[in-house]
Amino acid sequence: MRTILSISDLRKSYASGFEALKGVNLDIEEGEILALLGPNGAGKTTLISTICGITTMTSGAVKVGGHCIEEDFRAARAMIGLVPQEINLEPFETVLNSVRFSRGLFGKPKNDALIEEILKKLSLWDKRTSQIKELSGGMKRRVLIAKALSHEPRVLFLDEPTAGVDVELRKDMWEIVRELRESGVTIILTTHYIEEAEAMADRVGVINGGEILLVEPKADLMARMGKKELHVQLSAPIAAVPEALSAHHLQLGEGGQSLIYTYDVKAERTGITTLLNDVAAAGLVLADVSTRQSSLEDIFVDLVKGEEA
Repeated sequence: MRTILSISDLRKSYASGFEALKGVNLDIEEGEILALLGPNGAGKTTLISTICGITTMTSGAVKVGGHCIEEDFRAARAMIGLVPQEINLEPFETVLNSVRFSRGLFGKPKNDALIEEILKKLSLWDKRTSQIKELSGGMKRRVLIAKALSHEPRVLFLDEPTAGVDVELRKDMWEIVRELRESGVTIILTTHYIEEAEAMADRVGVINGGEILLVEPKADLMARMGKKELHVQLSAPIAAVPEALSAHHLQLGEGGQSLIYTYDVKAERTGITTLLNDVAAAGLVLADVSTRQSSLEDIFVDLVKGEEA
């Protein structure tokens, strides 16, 4: 795959001295979904705004499809679609005219067949003559996506696309994003919903304090940093972990009804057999045993905590 978006040593500082972006380096491949995770104030929206020309960079370089966003802004920006976090639409305009207008802003010729295709894909065709003010919040967000796609961009930024929408609509949006990727659109997604990244992303990037902490394929990240927990359910609750089991660094579950053992699935020896033998030797009676894999949210929290420590 070729690199469609290249970011080199991107920095953004303000007159106050605050540095929002601190030398960001990132290459995004054509046709992938990259989920960019980070806490509030991490620099996610600043990064997107700078790439899209809304905010002026202090230094560095950004190329979209080989076009520099400073030297060849029009060509670079024409390749980008942006779905902002805030819903900012003309309330008295119809859905159809609003999307047509966005296409015209990029100097694209009229193409009603394409606009119809986009609206149908986003389940908006039946609402095409409705005024924006008549739509639900979820439908307005779909209009934002339609406007962003109207000029046929090759890179689509989705800044918190499912913020404030219900679970059912969120899953519909996930399906829309997958279909866009299948059509060849490269998608950069920022989200507070970790399950979105886990469900959709090919790669995950973590940003904090204006710096990229890592960018890795989702599966590789979870395999490298993910841990498993063994939950040993006891037949009777205990007040504390017996001293005889201290070498296993166990946690006591809620109500003293279980023991939690964390282990590395890739280690040569997990220590589970020894643990279970020691639990029996300590006079504890097992009721059940289960395992739990670390989620992407667990990994994200650990990364951010580690950076702040």
